[in-house]
Amino acid sequence: MPASPHALDETFVALPLRALADAALARARALGAEHADFRLERVRSAARRLRDGRLSGSSDTTDLGYAVRVVHGGAWGFASGVDLTMDAAARVASRAVAMAQLSAEVLEASGSGGSRVELAGEPAYPDRTWVSSYEINPFEVPDAEQTGLLAEWSGRLLAAPGVAHADASLLTVQENKFYADTAGTSTTQQRVRLHPHLTAVAVDPASGEFDSMRTLAPPAGRGWEYLTGGHWDWDGELARIPELLAEKMRAPGVEAGAYDLVVDPSNLWLTIHESIGHATELDRALGYEAAYAGTSFATFDRLGELKYGSGIMNVTGDRTAEHGLATIGYDDEGVAAQSWDLIRDGTLVGYQLDRRMAKLTGFERSNGCAHADSPGHVPVQRMANVSLRPAPHGPSTEELISGVTRGIYVVGDRSWSIDMQRYNFQFTGQRFFRIENGRLAGQLRDVAYQATTTDFWGSMTAVGGPGTYVLGGAFNCGKAQPGQIAAVSHGCPSALFEGVNILNTTQEAGR
Repeated sequence: MPASPHALDETFVALPLRALADAALARARALGAEHADFRLERVRSAARRLRDGRLSGSSDTTDLGYAVRVVHGGAWGFASGVDLTMDAAARVASRAVAMAQLSAEVLEASGSGGSRVELAGEPAYPDRTWVSSYEINPFEVPDAEQTGLLAEWSGRLLAAPGVAHADASLLTVQENKFYADTAGTSTTQQRVRLHPHLTAVAVDPASGEFDSMRTLAPPAGRGWEYLTGGHWDWDGELARIPELLAEKMRAPGVEAGAYDLVVDPSNLWLTIHESIGHATELDRALGYEAAYAGTSFATFDRLGELKYGSGIMNVTGDRTAEHGLATIGYDDEGVAAQSWDLIRDGTLVGYQLDRRMAKLTGFERSNGCAHADSPGHVPVQRMANVSLRPAPHGPSTEELISGVTRGIYVVGDRSWSIDMQRYNFQFTGQRFFRIENGRLAGQLRDVAYQATTTDFWGSMTAVGGPGTYVLGGAFNCGKAQPGQIAAVSHGCPSALFEGVNILNTTQEAGR
């Protein structure tokens, strides 16, 4: 990944990072911890929302604190604090050890000796720094300038015929982390990300029917330049939305049945997230993560054997992709960022791992998927940037469409549903275009595609080339209890799927 032009935030570096870590780790060692790590975080999050061009709400919050995690007596211990003094850090470490001792007693009483915590090895990385790739920190842009741009964009939508309302929002995050452990690793990192979002709403006054259409621009690990620097065609998209929305309001409902689908990256990223990203988290596949959103059909005994999809399906886990929302230098266990195969030629060949899961299942090393969303939360195994690779010399989206006799072109994400094993699902979208004899023939409404994970990916018969590849994603992937939120990107090209079952959502709702 190219180096960021930015240095670490001086106000974060000025905090007593090393002194607090030394006090906590020394206390953990003195109390007999087999492993200890210290993590100090400052996460600043801002949100700005406009309704019909007027500011309707804003927030700007900072979460600052630190955590100590230990392995003592073969059990985990964890505690956190906010008092930035050496004595307080040592007390937090003592509480973490006490928690581990209590957990070890419970394990012993239950006869669960085989559940002792062991961590896969990782080289030490002393005094490392990493800053994500961006040009202009959005927190350095005046509030009035940010609100003014969103208001101006909203005004363009509201001025168009047929647009009754316009919503706009901007989410921005700056995340700073300092990590140190008893093995000698110490890392200081900074990530910046943002998500701009505009929605136009149309209302038919005669019938009361309404619908909406929003921008397709994905969230990105970029700065303010994403809105102003030519990285996305905002002018073009804002100009097209009113006309597309008007056409959507007039469009007929889809006739249920089997269709060939050309799925745009703006929709396919979410299907990847739900049916591949979560399904290849090893803790989920092993049954450790069951209460929040279930386990996985892609169980560990099927590694190297499960035919996940067609032979042209190649999916990677990646913590290094430039501008990826899950891109890091080092994870919250001190593991260096990596890229690896999850699905190769249609077969499941890998999982997303943290150090505990890697050791438990015989992997030599974690691939860096431990993450905590705040200083008050323990790191859990979280999703990397999980992406479908394009075909090196694959077709354009237009060429994919040209080969379809009867089908639908699916654009933009909307609602979704998937079962607790990540197997049976259905997805809707923002825009659906009928394909007739290789040409787009107007929009359709009320469309949802339905399949099992392996049937859907098994029906993929063509993958677009690099020119169709887009890095989509979300700010709000949820997991764990207490719940944690993580941002993650999913890159993919356009792709062709044959014979997919299409539902008419209005008919399914009994209307």
